[in-house]
Amino acid sequence: MAHFVLDSYAMLAYFRDEEGRDKIEQILNEAAAGKHTLYMSCINAGEVYYMAYRKDGAVKADLVWKVLQQFPIHMVEADLSFTYKAAAIKAKYKLSYADAFAAVLTINKKATLITGDKEFDNLVREVNFKVKYL
Repeated sequence: MAHFVLDSYAMLAYFRDEEGRDKIEQILNEAAAGKHTLYMSCINAGEVYYMAYRKDGAVKADLVWKVLQQFPIHMVEADLSFTYKAAAIKAKYKLSYADAFAAVLTINKKATLITGDKEFDNLVREVNFKVKYL
């Protein structure tokens, strides 16, 4: 069974019907059928919410939040150790703080990150970090 981490870029592409939506829909359907395990950091889930809020307003953002929680995605909370590791990744590489949480989750789960954000190219030498672009 494959393990994937979804970042906010991937989920926003899905919700906004942007490039990569079909791939995300397929991954979600396959996860629902038990073919994959999906993970997302709660930090990245919050990023999906606030970005939906800014672009589409509170009503749409609330709907996105509810739908996101219904998907077959394991939401991973950020404890102190997780936050420390994300801060270390952020200090070492040029990427957003929220993206650092997605990177650490990917490394911890020995998963593949699904994104369209090319900033993750900076992490290709990190042990256990794999990325697949939309």
